[in-house]
Amino acid sequence: MKKRILVVDDEAGLTHMVKRGLEATGKFVVMEENEGGRAVAVAREFKPDLVILDVMMPEVDGATVAAELAETKDLKHVPVIFLTAIITSQETEPTGSYIGSHTFLAKPVQLKNLISCIDKHIGA
Repeated sequence: MKKRILVVDDEAGLTHMVKRGLEATGKFVVMEENEGGRAVAVAREFKPDLVILDVMMPEVDGATVAAELAETKDLKHVPVIFLTAIITSQETEPTGSYIGSHTFLAKPVQLKNLISCIDKHIGA
């Protein structure tokens, strides 16, 4: 069964690239959302196995979205991988570094590293 991934980033080009790359593996069904304020509502409908979330977005940032997910009964168990341009790939491990309990990957992310990180969390 394919794993369900929700990608939330205000850059539509990035979410589309991630969607195409992940779905090309045949292991994932991917939903894109480009408005942080809609992320939790979309997650409630889509029921993802994992959320890939941009840190810096206009209106509602990734930390706020992650907190809302953690407070939502049906979604609090869903792992979140943050993508951020705040740190560089030299500052993180290839398959993700941790800040608190959350995994962070640097933008631009390499698809193979993203897939390894996803596999580490949900064994896709």
